[in-house]
Amino acid sequence: MKKLLTALSLTVAAPTAALAQAVEPAGRPILEVVPTLKAGQFVWAPDAAAEGPGLLIVNLATQRAILFRNGVPIGASSVSTGRPGYETPTGVFTILEKQKVHHSRTYDNAPMPNMQRLTWKGIALHAGNLPGYPASHGCIRLPPKFSALLFDATRLGMTVIITSLPVAPQQSAPPDMAAAIPPAAMNLARAPFEWHPERSTKGPVSVIVSAADQRAVVLRNGVEIGSAPVRVSGEVKGGWAYALRSWDDTGQHWLKLQFSGPGGGMEVSPNEGDRFDAPWDFRHNVQTVLRPGSIIVVTPQTLQAGSSGSALTVIENEGRPR
Repeated sequence: MKKLLTALSLTVAAPTAALAQAVEPAGRPILEVVPTLKAGQFVWAPDAAAEGPGLLIVNLATQRAILFRNGVPIGASSVSTGRPGYETPTGVFTILEKQKVHHSRTYDNAPMPNMQRLTWKGIALHAGNLPGYPASHGCIRLPPKFSALLFDATRLGMTVIITSLPVAPQQSAPPDMAAAIPPAAMNLARAPFEWHPERSTKGPVSVIVSAADQRAVVLRNGVEIGSAPVRVSGEVKGGWAYALRSWDDTGQHWLKLQFSGPGGGMEVSPNEGDRFDAPWDFRHNVQTVLRPGSIIVVTPQTLQAGSSGSALTVIENEGRPR
C-alpha cells in the first residue's frame, strides 16, 4: 500500500472574503481536492455516499478536516485549531452534544454556531474565523457554511479522530479480533476477562487497546461493557485506529490511520490480526457487538488516570458537568 497523501502538508494561504466559499470538485476525487483548499474553502459532495456510518478526521498538521461516510470521503474543509498554549488535543472522540446556536461559557459569551461538543472541558467543532493557521482556544473552527452542512450530516456518538500527522485514512485489512491465534502466541488464549453487554445495550462501540497496560477496554455508548488482557507484538509507534466502514458477504472493510507518533506509511500486513494476543472468547464477544462505524484504537499510552506521558484523549466518557 502506498504512503498516504503527504501532499496534505502543503502550506495554507491567508484567507480573503473571496476564498470563504465552496470549491467544486469538478470530477476530481475529494482527497485530490484537499491539498488545494485555501483558508476558508471547503468541498462538499454528499452524493458520493448517501448513507452509512460517518467518521471525521481533523488534521492539526495540515489544518484540514475530512468527512467520510460509509468509508467514502464526502466533504473536506480548511480548519483553524488551537494556537500555542491552547493546543487542540489529539485522540479519538465522539460527538457528545450538538447545538445550532451556542455561546461560550468560558470566553466572554463568544458565539459558536453549529457547535458539536467533543469534550466536556470545552473542545468542540463550530463555525469561526479561519486565518490560515492555528488560532483558536482549542476548538476546531470551520467555515460557516461547511459547519452547517457538517452539523446536518452527523449524529451524536459519531467518531471524530484528531491527528497530528499529515496523513489520511485508507482501506486496510481488518484487525481480525476473531482470528485464530498462532500456537506460539497462545499465552492469553484462555485468560479470564470481563464481559457485561447488558450495561449498555445500544450505541457506538469502541475498543481501546493499551500497549502500556496490556489491556483492552470495550465501550458502548461511552459505557465500559468489557475488558481483557491483550498483548500487541511489535513496536506501537504512536498508535493507530481502525474504523469499520462496512460489513458484507465478502467480509469486514476497515479504514486505518495513525493519529500520533512519527508518521510514515499505513502499510498493513495480511496477518494484522496475529499481532493481538487475547482470550479467544473475548475476541468472539467483541465481534458480536461490532457494527459499521465501530472503532478499534491501539495506543502506546496507559489508560489509567494520573499517568505520565504525552496527552492523548481516547473516547471521553466522563459525565456531563453540572
